[in-house]
Amino acid sequence: MSSANIGIPAAAPYHVGFVVPDIEWAMRDLTRAAGTEWNPVREGRLGDWDYRIVFSRHGPLYTELIEAPQGSPWEPGPEARCDHLGFWADGIGACSRRLVEQGYALDFDARPYGRPWAYHRMPAIGLRIELVDVSLQEEFLRAWDPGGAPMPCLSP
Repeated sequence: MSSANIGIPAAAPYHVGFVVPDIEWAMRDLTRAAGTEWNPVREGRLGDWDYRIVFSRHGPLYTELIEAPQGSPWEPGPEARCDHLGFWADGIGACSRRLVEQGYALDFDARPYGRPWAYHRMPAIGLRIELVDVSLQEEFLRAWDPGGAPMPCLSP
């Protein structure tokens, strides 16, 4: 199925997200195996969940690592796993509704927590799709890749 079939113009993901039980271990392994360079790990809070997050220095395609507790949107398992592909979205509400209409269930919506992003299940690839409102792109680049170029986004 092409992107034209689901009514959304094609855009490439800007990051791939991994849920990991030990963020430093994952960073060390990816650096040793692939030479990945990392930004400093940051701590965050979403609702009742504290988490740790880091992005690779250069992209796209950025690598995101998240370490979080049980019950969080990044439910840890016994092992690390690839969790999602992140896309910028121009109008997250409309893009999210479009995915739901196409059969991609909303898995987690961060908007009630004041964050403009949402996860949708995509069973065909065994991952979630993360839609992040393009209004955050400039802030993302300042924080994780100063001087990085603007990236394309999905439109409803």
